[in-house]
Amino acid sequence: MTKKIIKNGIVIDGNGGTPRKNAVVVVENNRIEYAGAESDYTSTGEEQVIDAQGGTILPGIIDSHVHMMMEFSPIAARLETPFSFMYYQAAKYLKSTLHAGITSVRDALGTDLGVKKAVEEGLIAGPRLQLSINALTITGGHGDGYTVSGNTVDLLPSGYPGMPNGKCDGVNEVRKKTREMLRAGAEVIKVHATGGVLSATDHPEFTQFSLEELKAIVEEGRFRKGVKVMAHAQGAEGIKNAVKAGIHSIEHGIFLDDEAIELMLKNGTFLVPTLLAPVAVLETAKETGMPDTAVQQSKEVIEQHKASIAKAYKAGVKIAMGTDAGVMKHGTNLRELGLMADIGMTPMETIVASTKTAAECLGWDDRVGTLEEGKLADIIVVKGNPLENIYSLSDNNNVQIVMKNGEVEKNIF
Repeated sequence: MTKKIIKNGIVIDGNGGTPRKNAVVVVENNRIEYAGAESDYTSTGEEQVIDAQGGTILPGIIDSHVHMMMEFSPIAARLETPFSFMYYQAAKYLKSTLHAGITSVRDALGTDLGVKKAVEEGLIAGPRLQLSINALTITGGHGDGYTVSGNTVDLLPSGYPGMPNGKCDGVNEVRKKTREMLRAGAEVIKVHATGGVLSATDHPEFTQFSLEELKAIVEEGRFRKGVKVMAHAQGAEGIKNAVKAGIHSIEHGIFLDDEAIELMLKNGTFLVPTLLAPVAVLETAKETGMPDTAVQQSKEVIEQHKASIAKAYKAGVKIAMGTDAGVMKHGTNLRELGLMADIGMTPMETIVASTKTAAECLGWDDRVGTLEEGKLADIIVVKGNPLENIYSLSDNNNVQIVMKNGEVEKNIF
């Protein structure tokens, strides 16, 4: 395969250091061969030149919290949609995500092994996927689609081949359910440790699963396959239980208190803020048929959410970018960087959170997240310098080139 040289742009390598001018990134096959000063690379003249046209060359962005099989829609629309249609919708969502500059994602429930296989084998375009299969949830908790009418209307179907239902109660059941997720191909276990904004019958501060149940989930992942656990955790007590149990990452973290932050620092727990999620609920409520409970709860938590993430950031908690895409439209993910900047992070820190730290959160830092020799060639070129205007990344037209595994997936030059 012909080597590729990406040149004529500012290089931000994901490590947080000073951006480099007059630098190049050289790709051979699906790997980065060289990233550094152009003057230190000897060209053969045979390489394919990709001109960044004065833009910025970055690692592919990583979203640590997405739902690739859905975009929130009214209940009536869900009831009228044939089961298999969601796979064709997902193909569109995956392509939109990739073209937004996101080359890797951690799917936080709903995507099965067949979708991952289809992406890996090139049947459909999409980012590299890390799967949780389905989330573990208690009866009556976040993720239980039971409604006050007595009917159950889940956001996504489950219980079909490759997608176990996630409902479980008690230590024995959570052990078995974790094993079912691992058997179905889970690379990370997802658990709902608290209620949530979209819950019809609980509240974001409600604690779900006991400490003993959470420890059992962590043990099953660790001892059977070395798989880590991510926890939807919004209320303080649920967050603290999750961290004490050894859970790897806290998703959302709306009601963090000082004790929770101290525990996270002590244990090296990652925080995935998803600041965009409640914002999107309020913005799209009418269009998507968001239930009134979700709108009201979003209004209640949105300022608290910002304050909690700001406090955690100032304390030094490890922050990995994640959006909860699927609650909002796929492809709008990079709005999250602007929201992280709004709570006090520098533009460079938001980029590191979306590349290097996110790769560490996924356990993929040996292969993606930075522009370094030997890593997979996941590279994007964006218009201008995002350090001068981080909000510019929210416009997908400013993401001009997307390369994944050394193959150019998008080029709008």
